[in-house]
Order: sequence, then C-alpha cells, then structure tokens
Amino acid sequence: MQTCDRIGRQDLAECAELGISELVTNAVLHATPPVRVQLRGTAEHPRIEVSDGSVVAPQPGSVAGGIDLDAFDLDAFDSGKAGDIDITDLTGFGRGLDIVARAAAAWGAVIEDDGKTVWFEPAAGFSDDAGAEFQLMAPPAGAVVATLLGEIAIQIQGVPVHAFSRFQRHYRDLRREIRLLALAHEHDYPLAKVLSEHFNALEGPLRSGMGREQVDDALEAGRESTDLRLRMPPHIARQIGELIDLLDAADDFSRAERLLTAPRTNDQRAFQIWFLSEFRRQAAGAAPQPWSGNDQSSSTIHS
Repeated sequence: MQTCDRIGRQDLAECAELGISELVTNAVLHATPPVRVQLRGTAEHPRIEVSDGSVVAPQPGSVAGGIDLDAFDLDAFDSGKAGDIDITDLTGFGRGLDIVARAAAAWGAVIEDDGKTVWFEPAAGFSDDAGAEFQLMAPPAGAVVATLLGEIAIQIQGVPVHAFSRFQRHYRDLRREIRLLALAHEHDYPLAKVLSEHFNALEGPLRSGMGREQVDDALEAGRESTDLRLRMPPHIARQIGELIDLLDAADDFSRAERLLTAPRTNDQRAFQIWFLSEFRRQAAGAAPQPWSGNDQSSSTIHS
C-alpha cells in the first residue's frame, strides 16, 4: 500500500491490505453509512481504523465452523481467493474477523454514541495461531444526571454549527487515539495514559452538557448558526472548561510523538477556546459573549 510506503512500513503492507479489505467489506455489507477509513497511531505503531454509523459491536467468530484458516494463502489474496477459501464466504459470519485477528498485532472496537470504530495494528506477518485478542471499549453505562437544585443557565450564542460538528469529530477521534495508545502501548507512551485518565474524568460532564442535540436540530433545519441554552451545576460547567487545557496538552503530545493524527489548526483552536471558555466564564457569573470569528476551520483526515 502506498500509505505504508509513505511512512516507511512496507513490512506491514500485506497484512494492512488484508485487514482493511475485511473490515471495509463488513462495514459495507452489515453496518450503517457513512464508512470512513483512517490511519492513526505513529510510524512505529500505525493503526488503521474503519468507522461506521452502527453501534453494534463486531462479533469475532471461530474457525470451528468448518473452514480451515491454515489453508489461507496470503499470496493469493489479490485474486479474491485464499487457498480453497473464498473471502466472500467468510465475511459476515465472524470468520472474516478471524482473518483480521491473524493479520493484526492488536485489534478491537470502540463503541460511540453514534457509531463504532473497528481498529487494528497490522502485523509484519500472518499469524499461525488465533492471532491477536479482540479488545472492546464501550461507552460508560450512563451519563452524569444533573439536579435542578443549584443549576445555572449557560447560553452559548452564535455557535457556527459546522465548526461545532468538526469540533465534536475532532474530540471523538483524539480521545479514541489517546485511549488506544494508552491501552496498547502504555510503556512506549506513558503520557498517553495520563491524558486518557483526564479524558475519562471529563466523559460524564461532556456527555451531559455540550448541547449536541440542539446543534443537530439546527443542522437539520439548515441553519448556519444557533444559540445553545443549557442548564447545569456550576462545577459541571467548570469541568467542561477544563477541556481547553487538556486539548492543548494533547496537541503538544501529538507533536512530540509525531502522531499520524495532526494537531488542531489555528482556526479550530480559536473556536474551541471561545466555546469552552463560555462555560468557564459563565460559571463564574460573567455574561455571554457571542462568537465573533468566522467559520473557516477545517479537519485534516489521514487515510
């Protein structure tokens, strides 16, 4: 694959191509659009992610169903056959995922509120045994439920809906990136574990207080901007404001470790600082300040 050549990891190309083929085929046949393929991680530990709109976790199968994966011929992969095995016969019955496991050094899935990402780190060679163990990361059991007593009104005025949507996607991708580095390579990236713990601490406040439903309604109605009206305890608003510092730390980490995930652009950072600062300011009793910038931020996707 050209991408493996570009990052100097030609040794992973065969297993990367095999795993991508299986996961994309599964997503197209059994999941919900849109389907997105991304390259994340680092050049030392590259990770391929296939995201879709379904929240149903993949179900790795078993070779006990009568198909001998030891007959799988990696060299015959390009022709659509692997030994006596038709690749299309494997997809959808879990056996295609067995092939992903054997083509991976590590693999798993992250379930989000609005979809899932199945990821794998390509191995240098196809495994002779069952391959890497599947790792499932599901969302928390429930969000923090705020009480009416002691709540304050938060008004975020003039939110550009497309900038907000890019912020949501950037945050979700970054949080997953840090968590998976901490999960799979804690000793190589010790700071990833620290950052992941901070992301986890903010999970409840962010799930309950960001106003995503109101932005979704504005997008559906075709509006370019909207005013968010929220209620929450002051400490929840202050916690949301803490994300400013965490995102800056994550950008520094991305640059220092040369992650394949790009840091934010200046426009993205400016919008996010304004948006999150409103929670922090209004928790301290300040009046709302509408967005005064322009919606020029962009999202860089590596694939």
